Amino acid sequence: MEAAGRTAIAVLLALAVLCGGAQGRYHHHTAKHTRHNSAHTHAHAPSHSQAPGPSSGSRRHASPPAPPPSSGSGAGGYPTPSDAPAPEPAAGGGGAAAVYDVVKDFGAVGDGVADDTDAIKTAWDTACQDDGDGVVLAASGYSFLVHTTVFTGPCQGTVTIQLDGTMVAPSDPDRWPANSKRNWLVFYNAHGTTLRGAGVIDGKGQKWWELPCKEHKGQGGSSGHGSSCDSPVMLRFFTSNNVTVHGLKIQNSPEFHFRFDSCRGVHVSGLSISSPQTSPNTDGIHIENTQDVLISDVSVSNGDDCVSIGAGTLNVHIENVTCGLGHGISIGSLGKQGTRACVSNVTVRNAVIRHSDNGVRIKTWQGGSGSVSEVSFQDVRMEAVRNPIIIDQYYCLSKSCQNATTAVFVSGVSYAGIRGTYDARSAPIHFGCSDAVPCTNITLADVELLPASGQTVDDPFCWNVYGNAATPTVPPVACLMDGVPGNYADKSSLKCY
Repeated sequence: MEAAGRTAIAVLLALAVLCGGAQGRYHHHTAKHTRHNSAHTHAHAPSHSQAPGPSSGSRRHASPPAPPPSSGSGAGGYPTPSDAPAPEPAAGGGGAAAVYDVVKDFGAVGDGVADDTDAIKTAWDTACQDDGDGVVLAASGYSFLVHTTVFTGPCQGTVTIQLDGTMVAPSDPDRWPANSKRNWLVFYNAHGTTLRGAGVIDGKGQKWWELPCKEHKGQGGSSGHGSSCDSPVMLRFFTSNNVTVHGLKIQNSPEFHFRFDSCRGVHVSGLSISSPQTSPNTDGIHIENTQDVLISDVSVSNGDDCVSIGAGTLNVHIENVTCGLGHGISIGSLGKQGTRACVSNVTVRNAVIRHSDNGVRIKTWQGGSGSVSEVSFQDVRMEAVRNPIIIDQYYCLSKSCQNATTAVFVSGVSYAGIRGTYDARSAPIHFGCSDAVPCTNITLADVELLPASGQTVDDPFCWNVYGNAATPTVPPVACLMDGVPGNYADKSSLKCY
């Protein structure tokens, strides 16, 4: 068991180095014709059998919530679309849970200066080896300084981290080990974990944002930096199923605030996520290779995407979310460097997007493959948003990107009840689809977008896009082409699901 534990950690750290790199962004369009539709290092986790902790007589008891259920996979390794819009928490299960107090039982100081990493990590290991449910308690009134840490499972029972105090990262990038700059807090194989509370998690990202390699920031704070400018993802859940995050205040991440990789059954609710508008690459919630996701009642104000949906994502339901100042809700970017990307069954409902560069966006690179399908944007209110509705299949971080003969196939995207105001610097509706692989089955209904200032309503932009407006729209979207392209049968085979 001990050797296996060390091996799991080594695998994760290797994956983090390979896969957790920064993804700088700014928005650029390859020039197109303007005609419409013309052609301190943490210790390795001890094994469960060696994890120290309090005796059972010192445990307090609580009843944690049960995690959301998982769903199956289809043939060929692809997840099978589910009729249910999102996972829901299962009904509460057994009896009281053992409570592991990081201060009283494990010696955490909680003054924001002393290093409490070992105390919190040991509390996790102890709860994880318990064959019942456990609660790791970080009580209110304390501030816990924690260095980069991996919370490793699978656990014998379910573990809840109840954070009612404050957890802070080291503020100086120079204090981070060179091989640990891609993640701060990682949950690996931590199935059934709940992270909840009334507390604060502060990534102390200010000095990271000011690194010289990030000086060239684009609109909304994105930069085109590469691996030399690696910054930690604040909270990363990796190969962890049936996880719940609820009620916390998350702020000032050096890079992404949340990242869910290769997970199944994710429920995020009741969060406040914030960082300055000028903070680069601080996506609120990023999802990749993950299925069955519910995000609800979340407020995000940041310098990049509010919610970003990456490749390999299936069955996502986003509801009652407020986004401000950043880049809105994005699917993508997808298909970079010729990669295959598959996203399907995404619903965004009852959202508010304020003063952002984008509203609801799909962005793909030239030269990729795969598909984006079955996407629904419903009842979204825009307030002075620069690009309220946008499909951009010419996404590029420089002026040197070339057109390609392949692209991610975008089909079956609907916009209903999209209302509000737009920043008149750009067209309120922009459909820039691939020359080689047109967008198909794009539908609009009950769309009304008016300029935030001035009287002139700008015309939409359409390029190689097929669909229809089921009701009159403002502005009128007369540039959609009817029917389907002549080679649609061939293109439909590109769908992943």
